[in-house]
Amino acid sequence: MATYRKNDCGLPVLVLRKGKEDSLDRFHPWVFSGALTRMPSEGDGIEEGDIVAVSASDGRMLGIGHFQIGSIAVRMLTFDPDETIDIDFYTKRLRQAFAMRQALGLPDTSTDAFRLVHGEGDFLPGLVVDIYGSTAVVQAHSPGIHFARNAIAEALVGIKELSVQSVYYKSETTLPYKAHLDAQNGYLIGSFISDTAMENGLKFRIDWLKGQKTGFFVDQRDNRALVGRYSHGRSVLNMFCYTGGFSVYALAGGAREVVSVDSSAKAISLTDANVGLNFPDDGRHTSHAEDAFKYLDNMEAGRHDLIILDPPAFAKHRSALRNALQGYRRLNARAFEKIAPGGILFTFSCSQAVTKEQFRLAVFSAAAQSRRRVRILHQLTQPADHPVNIYHPEGEYLKGLVLYVE
Repeated sequence: MATYRKNDCGLPVLVLRKGKEDSLDRFHPWVFSGALTRMPSEGDGIEEGDIVAVSASDGRMLGIGHFQIGSIAVRMLTFDPDETIDIDFYTKRLRQAFAMRQALGLPDTSTDAFRLVHGEGDFLPGLVVDIYGSTAVVQAHSPGIHFARNAIAEALVGIKELSVQSVYYKSETTLPYKAHLDAQNGYLIGSFISDTAMENGLKFRIDWLKGQKTGFFVDQRDNRALVGRYSHGRSVLNMFCYTGGFSVYALAGGAREVVSVDSSAKAISLTDANVGLNFPDDGRHTSHAEDAFKYLDNMEAGRHDLIILDPPAFAKHRSALRNALQGYRRLNARAFEKIAPGGILFTFSCSQAVTKEQFRLAVFSAAAQSRRRVRILHQLTQPADHPVNIYHPEGEYLKGLVLYVE
């Protein structure tokens, strides 16, 4: 049986092939399995989620991270080989993440929904933490973070300025299924307090129990506000509306009518609830539980002069990239055909596998197919509380264009 040598702190040391240390010397937080001289296997004494040290082939220690089975073998937590990974480590990283949000003005009297930790962007790969008022929703994307969940929860409530009273763990669908971790969603600390959070003065009910992601797409906050700015006097169509964030902002911006469409009846009920929370009995809003492509096909051309396309990820993996790009072309072509002259189209991709250039080419192809004159007004991305680690450009996932269609 093979054994791994231990570092001075007793951690097993995984050794890189010669020349494979360059990416870690540039602080990239991932070690791929092919970069290791040998991948741990059953009987080696290294389990998925364990904390391991990583060294170059010449024995130089490069840092410490979480081991996992798969193409990404180690997610680096620190490039200081002498740092200890414990509750003090997580408290320090969480405080650093919160200090950056405070520099952004988050939270404030009008917004208490924001992202506190954005994985690699906050030097905590595999971890997402969204704050909704006094509740933190924690999501693990790696076994190592799953095993550290209780320490992370304790660290969150220990930051008094953050005012977190309850920590909800929501990782049943985000952890690698082959790890057989049997993760159960539930409260790690505290219990239900309130499911209502505020964003730019607007109220939203957050369904972290059964909703997608952590219950709300906080990454569209700035883009929702931009929709509000363009909505005055317009007829707005919000496709793939989910919880109706764009619809609420359009109504707040003075739209003359807003139509929300989603294939999920549950999403439509959430949308209606959020509209009612902010604009009770407002006759400007209607909603439809219907397939987006079918709705666009049957829709009267020229009815809407502001359309929002924010579909779920068409490509979660590179193997689906070709079909995803075809889907974006088809969807945007329908919108170009149907939007009124002088209309404004907000179109997005949240697929990390799709680059900005690929998404833009798909939208350009759709525009050319429609033979409409189209101009770019804005190029959009994720907000500042979803930071991109400069050493990890893969963290930039949200892409959007605002287009003026003659």
